[in-house]
Amino acid sequence: MVQYLNSASRAAADKFSALADPARMAMVEQLGRGGASITELASSTGITLTGARKHVRVLEEAELVVTDKRGRTRWCELSYEGFDEAAFWLDEFRRRRHQQLNRLENLIDKHKQEENG
Repeated sequence: MVQYLNSASRAAADKFSALADPARMAMVEQLGRGGASITELASSTGITLTGARKHVRVLEEAELVVTDKRGRTRWCELSYEGFDEAAFWLDEFRRRRHQQLNRLENLIDKHKQEENG
């Protein structure tokens, strides 16, 4: 991981990195419709049970999915707090970029006025 990221940016990067994999994204989409077992996630994505466990572990480490042992079954659900954190980071990123664009627009307007004035 890049050293210059602050902790909030690092956490967001972990979440986005976890979502970058198509199999994990498919799992998240399925979990968005309701909880599922790792077996169900493996079956719906066409990957092995071992592969599904690894993908779920990555999603858990990124705090996007929580699991619960129910008998012999590992049940998975989305962690909405993890997605809220990613959404907050995106909103802050968007807000800062908007401010930068506004400053640039103001500088351009000022420059035009100086040229015309």
